[in-house]
Amino acid sequence: MTTLSGRIYKGKSIFDFPSDYTVIDIETTGLYTGESEIIEVSAIKCRGDEAVDTFSTLIHPQFPISSFIANLTGITNELVKDAPCAKEALEEFYSFAGKDILVGHNVNFDVNFLYDGLMLHNNLVLDNSFVDVLRLARKALPFLPNHRQMTVAAYYGIETSGSHRALRDCEICNGNYLQLKRQLCGQ
Repeated sequence: MTTLSGRIYKGKSIFDFPSDYTVIDIETTGLYTGESEIIEVSAIKCRGDEAVDTFSTLIHPQFPISSFIANLTGITNELVKDAPCAKEALEEFYSFAGKDILVGHNVNFDVNFLYDGLMLHNNLVLDNSFVDVLRLARKALPFLPNHRQMTVAAYYGIETSGSHRALRDCEICNGNYLQLKRQLCGQ
């Protein structure tokens, strides 16, 4: 897999609290778009801060999943053997997300992988603006020892079992987002 440089059509990072948005999360085979692949993508569409629809799919990668990633995520080579290829899965995600504002924890990571994957496999541009829950947490909770998603969730008393699977991480992220929105906006 090759990396795409520039991302000139990438959406903007915004510091805002939309009520209509799509929470996103991906699982990958590594940290870098040029050498790693998306193996799961999930999203929760929210309207008026309420979840109204979900999307989730595994993706069959071109290269085997390492034992480290399999142990971390629970996503094994056996689990993805009949999953759709990146082209098919990413096109479905793109249709699901539409032009919504995307919300995620350290969302730039997810957006970069999705942007590169959509350009590479589908010749589609992901130009949605996005809200980073990590950035919101740093603003609202400067006293925490770190601002990892699980640390923020623990602070708010949000259950985190099943984390490191994309749909569950979307649920945790959305819980954190709504708590931060209440705290910072008084809602």
